[in-house]
Amino acid sequence: MRVRVWDLPTRLAHWAAVCLFLACWWTERHDHMEWHLLAGYGLLATILFRIGWGFAGGETSRFSNFVRPPATVIAYVRKLARGARDPAGPLGHNPLGGWSIFAMLGLLLAQAGLGLFAVDVDGFASGPLSQWVSFDAGRTAAHWHGTAFHVLVGLVALHLAAILYYGVARREILLPAMIHGYKRRPASTAPVRFAPWWRAAAVATVAIVAVLALKMI
Repeated sequence: MRVRVWDLPTRLAHWAAVCLFLACWWTERHDHMEWHLLAGYGLLATILFRIGWGFAGGETSRFSNFVRPPATVIAYVRKLARGARDPAGPLGHNPLGGWSIFAMLGLLLAQAGLGLFAVDVDGFASGPLSQWVSFDAGRTAAHWHGTAFHVLVGLVALHLAAILYYGVARREILLPAMIHGYKRRPASTAPVRFAPWWRAAAVATVAIVAVLALKMI
C-alpha cells in the first residue's frame, strides 16, 4: 500500500535548499552579489529550519531516526555489498543516506556561516558580518567558503549517484517520494508519526527571525 513517509515541511525544505543552492552558485558565477547575498540568507534560513525540524519534526524527519551509530552504518554497507535486500527497506533515510544528509546540512550551515564573514579581494562584495573581523580573517573565510562549495558539489554528486544506484540496481525509486511524500510498503507497515503544523510554523519563525537578526547587525 502507499504509505506517507515525508511530511510537507521536510519536502519543502529539501527542494528550497536545492533551488537556493543553485541560485547561490548562479549569482556568484554571474557576479550578481546582491542576489547572491539574498539567496544565501534564504539558504541559511532553510538550513536552520531543517536542523530545527530534525529535532522537532515528524518521525522520519528527526535525526534520531536516520543518524545511526557507525556499527549500524557498517552493517548496512556490508548488507549492500552482499546484494541483500530487505523487502520493506528503510521507511525513511537508510543509515548511509542519513549520514549523507547530516553531512550536507552541516556543510551548508558552515558555508553560509563563512559567507557572513567573507571578504572579496577588493573588499567590496563582503559578507554582512565582515566588519567584525580583520581583512585577512575575512579572506580566510572567503577561501573556506569556496572550498565548502566544492566539497558540497562532491557530496551532491555522491547523493545523486546513490539515487541512481538504488533505482537501477535495487529497483527502489527514491526521488518521487520526496515530491509527493509516499512510498509503497507492505500493508503491515505502521503509520509514520508526524508533527503538527503549528510546530513547523514555530520552527520556521525562529529560523527566519534568526536570519533577519543577522541581517540587521
